[in-house]
Amino acid sequence: MGGQMIEVRQATAADGEGVGVVHAASWEAAYSPFFDEAFAAEQIKSRLDRWHERVASPEGLVLVAAVDGRVLAFSWSVPSPSRPGFAEINSFYGHPDGWGTGVAGALMSETLRRLRADGFGRVHLWTLRDTPQSRRFYTKSGFTETGETTTRDFGDGEPIDQVEYEIRTSTTTSPRSTNTPG
Repeated sequence: MGGQMIEVRQATAADGEGVGVVHAASWEAAYSPFFDEAFAAEQIKSRLDRWHERVASPEGLVLVAAVDGRVLAFSWSVPSPSRPGFAEINSFYGHPDGWGTGVAGALMSETLRRLRADGFGRVHLWTLRDTPQSRRFYTKSGFTETGETTTRDFGDGEPIDQVEYEIRTSTTTSPRSTNTPG
């Protein structure tokens, strides 16, 4: 962001509004085209308020990336309910104002570092199949597709296809090690 310092830190209760704004704006830009206009508008609005309690809760790891005090990206990770020993990134969103600035990359690096420090050697996540920007970002961050797919119904009765990605976070197989000549 023009040489500005990106701050990545644990979210606090005071970040609920900023996280909600990021979630709503990102969701609108990336996901709303998949839904009926009225349903999409309802979903965008619901994302503005859902983070106040979650960032105040000790459950999971919620990190934010901010520039000049403005939250531009966030991640929320928990121990995976479906993959023992894995962490799962349940949410990873960046505000469109921060796309292409390095904010999301800094956040992902710190998210993976913290999960590794918490003892998670592997991390997985699900993303919509038809969101090429998200999929490119996860691949660039060192994640690989597992080949697993599922569907998710956001509440409109129209399931959407998702694909799974995973990464090893151990120091012997770091996210960047795939870029080293061998």
